[in-house]
Amino acid sequence: MSYESKLAEHIKRLHQEGRYRVFADLARHRGAFPRATHFGDKGSNEVTVWCSNDYLGMGQSEHVLSAMHEALDRCGAGAGGTRNISGTNHYHVLLEQEIADLHHKEAALLFTSAYVANDATLSTLVELLPGTVIFSDEKNHASMIAGIRHGGGPKEVWKHNDVADLERKLKKYPAHTPKIIAFESVYSMDGHISPIEAICDLADKYNAMTYLDEVHAVGMYGPRGGGVAERDGVMHRVDIINGTLAKGFGVMGGYIAASRVICDAIRSFASGFIFTTSLAPVIAAGALASIRHLKTSNVEREKHRERCATVKARMIEAGIPVMDNPSHIVPVMVGNAVHCKAVTDALLHHHHVYVQPINYPTVPVGTERMRFTPTPLHTDEQIDHLIGALTKLWRACPVADGKFVRIAAA
Repeated sequence: MSYESKLAEHIKRLHQEGRYRVFADLARHRGAFPRATHFGDKGSNEVTVWCSNDYLGMGQSEHVLSAMHEALDRCGAGAGGTRNISGTNHYHVLLEQEIADLHHKEAALLFTSAYVANDATLSTLVELLPGTVIFSDEKNHASMIAGIRHGGGPKEVWKHNDVADLERKLKKYPAHTPKIIAFESVYSMDGHISPIEAICDLADKYNAMTYLDEVHAVGMYGPRGGGVAERDGVMHRVDIINGTLAKGFGVMGGYIAASRVICDAIRSFASGFIFTTSLAPVIAAGALASIRHLKTSNVEREKHRERCATVKARMIEAGIPVMDNPSHIVPVMVGNAVHCKAVTDALLHHHHVYVQPINYPTVPVGTERMRFTPTPLHTDEQIDHLIGALTKLWRACPVADGKFVRIAAA
């Protein structure tokens, strides 16, 4: 048996299906975001990035950069170990306190990413609470699905944002059965926002714990950037909040915020926390500065909302098939993996617009799309250029039933 030939067959199939992933080689320009240099096979070009998860541009904020420089000079590069063995730096302690305050919880726990936080927390909860049934929204992120699977307990998948379906499934179990309702606030590929209050009502009614992933909402929503739950006045009703430091806050890392007992249990039993080196102090310092700034400044959020609304309105006016939603996500439907890659290649190579094609397994087959994420730093000129490029492509490409029949080169 040739192991490599077997693996090569899988890669070949990805190419044939148009799902082979090509990483864009980028160097962001400090002080000029969303501009970046793209390094391709035929040289380098300056491009405008339209798909960054640095939603507010905080990765370029002087508040963040100066804090990171100071921490680097004070502490050096790495943390030096796991949190238990020499790797708890004072910046970690301050950051966890800041996160707990952001979500009005007793405690918070840092992870190397929000993916690890979801995986480790959900699986550990099932291990510590035998018999727990997890009720998972069908569009939950892969990290939540991984955590549920790793826990090995029973699960119920409910229809996306459908509280009636959730209740039907909750009714199947006795009141004494331990239950966790796991869902997101902002679903990153469609831009949907969940009915958090209604879900919390069901959790109260059926004696369930609530686990809310606010990854695409922290920093972005609420008067202090606490997420959709803060905006909707229901943050106190959510038992565990998962968040990231890598999107709205512009740095890196993930966390949970919850009661002191919950955080202590995960800290003490989750292997995904115990056996990994902690975040570098410089990262923690940057995230700390970002959260502190966004707790008191609404300038970034207000400008961001205006830019998102402008881009959506311009796309609709130009006849671009943008998916309607109430969030900051701007998905444009293509509906075919090969065509989606062709469109994004044309945008990158002919118009110097970078947006990544989104294909299966991130989204279901037949719903391939481009996912635009306007930031407060995108200018009117950059929006004009984007809409012009998209309009040119759409006019050149015949469409049937909402999907491309053929893709022109430019």
